[in-house]
Amino acid sequence: MELFNAKFVSHKISRTRWSPVSSTSLQSPEIFATGSWDNEHNKISIWSIKTNVGDDHFEGDPQLLCEYKHDGDVMDLQFLDQEKFAVASSTGSLTIYRFQPSSQKITVIHQWDRAHYYSYGNAPCTSVACRTPEIVTVGEDGRINLFRMDHKGIEYTIDNADSSTIHAVTFLRTDEVLTVNSIGQLKMWDIRQGNKPSQILSITGDRVPLHCVDRHPNQQHIVATGGQEGMLCIWDVRQGTVPCSLLEAHSAEMWEVHFHPSNPDHLFTCSEDGSLWHWDNSGSDNLSLLQSGRNASFMSRNIPATSSINQPHISSWLNTHSAKGRLETTNLLSGQNMSVNSLDVLGKCLVCGTDGEAIYVTRHLGL
Repeated sequence: MELFNAKFVSHKISRTRWSPVSSTSLQSPEIFATGSWDNEHNKISIWSIKTNVGDDHFEGDPQLLCEYKHDGDVMDLQFLDQEKFAVASSTGSLTIYRFQPSSQKITVIHQWDRAHYYSYGNAPCTSVACRTPEIVTVGEDGRINLFRMDHKGIEYTIDNADSSTIHAVTFLRTDEVLTVNSIGQLKMWDIRQGNKPSQILSITGDRVPLHCVDRHPNQQHIVATGGQEGMLCIWDVRQGTVPCSLLEAHSAEMWEVHFHPSNPDHLFTCSEDGSLWHWDNSGSDNLSLLQSGRNASFMSRNIPATSSINQPHISSWLNTHSAKGRLETTNLLSGQNMSVNSLDVLGKCLVCGTDGEAIYVTRHLGL
């Protein structure tokens, strides 16, 4: 088990996200945000954790800097830059917040109420993806919305994008997004042209819900998904309509999957079964995290990093037999049985949140 600093709080944690750091400074992330769910009064919170001088460990527990009341469950949270972040709510709203480090306060920049809705009431906004200044949301109502930070209205809506719940969304390219839904489909959309997906992929003969999706930061045709049965699926969206690899993973729902943003031979997943897995597909060719991703203006999961990783090495994710031969998995939170709902990884640092009302943080991933 990795060396984690744990902070026990009085609410279930639904989302955890690191605030981006400047890649040129080689600074470790120290600020992160959390959102809560299934509480009488939900909130978003900003935390800090300091690094011991001269070693690879955090000093003490995370310290609460500020918090803000949130209506409904926090369904998703994504940073737009070092201060602004977008939050999706179970009430159907999308809100842009700003954390002001000097005053240690959270303020609302803008809110879009009823971004997702049914004819009879609000529909949960289930996921948000950011590529500043554009923001895309998806919801239980099957809608896809496109927003711009500098516009008060909704830029574009695909009203009947899906007949089922859309659980997650991520940008593939500038004008393309990927979504996963409750009937096991991975869909590709050009958000500026037409109301139909440009591609639909699914596991053959299977309608098991998919809950999460992430794309490889350097080779964006490589996509990872996880779903109801806890299985990790690796896809090549350029070829075919089925996954390239199906890897047995968790014993219950997989809630989030993330490639490491600057060292994507490493992948992380978390699950309802209480586990937090590190998937290592690097073989013997480990790369220094300090040598990759420097060309990006910020290190962040939302902002693609550039890297000198060679093509065959990355593409090992696409080769089932090769991957099985070199893939190593480690449960980073052994002995924890409450659902791990969210994780985020940046540099050598990882943060995750659980239904056990706990936040776990480490900067000792050993990658």
